[in-house]
Amino acid sequence: MTNVDDSWEPHLLDEDEFIREVQSFTFWFEAVEGYLGDRPYGHDPDLPEAALGEIERDQLVTILCNYCVGETAALEASSGLVRLAATNPSQIFMATQVADEARHVEVFRRRLEDLGVADVDGEIARRANPELSEFRRQLLEFVDAGQWELAVFAQNVLLETMEDTVFRYHATVADPVTAQVLDGVIADERRHLGFGENDLGRRLARYPMRRAELAEVRARLDPLILASFEATYRDLGLSRAEAPELGRSYLEAVERLGLAG
Repeated sequence: MTNVDDSWEPHLLDEDEFIREVQSFTFWFEAVEGYLGDRPYGHDPDLPEAALGEIERDQLVTILCNYCVGETAALEASSGLVRLAATNPSQIFMATQVADEARHVEVFRRRLEDLGVADVDGEIARRANPELSEFRRQLLEFVDAGQWELAVFAQNVLLETMEDTVFRYHATVADPVTAQVLDGVIADERRHLGFGENDLGRRLARYPMRRAELAEVRARLDPLILASFEATYRDLGLSRAEAPELGRSYLEAVERLGLAG
């Protein structure tokens, strides 16, 4: 088995094959070993740091602080979803996602330390985007209420699609160390999104009346996500002409899932 890449299409697998392959520790281990074994903090320790100007460094710190908010939300939600999962294979997958999200938080925090941030928690609290923090609150409400479908949709579809879109763009313009950190995280996001797409797709085929409920959740959460995009535009230094493309790619990706109502 090879590492998950852009050509991997989980929706093309039948249900039995998906459960046997993707929702397993073996699949998870083989997917992550290629970028974990020699990257203890998400990047090659011998990779030299690029010289960053003061403004560029400050923008990167803000971006990474908000990445920590999003990944912490996914870590907390995934841990709760282990208990809510209806089957052992789904529980196993969520357990692997807990490990992934914990590593993402760790590598982003370590990157902040490498950039000279002494009080990581304080910087995250000071720089956190309020819309992203509100998204985290609503996601955890779904988990606390035992609403599996809504939580998986918010986390493994909406949040993962946003992060995949942002991380992919950021990796193309980031310094080499940050880009390598993002590459490993992106590979995980693809797997998480595949789980959400497959799980919800099968549930909606059986219970199509749930589609309207998911569309309502998307209508409520989309403004929070798109506002987070706006903040990322500014911190990445995108021009007004470039900025809308990033948000559009997110909307198109979500709509392709057929879960927008």
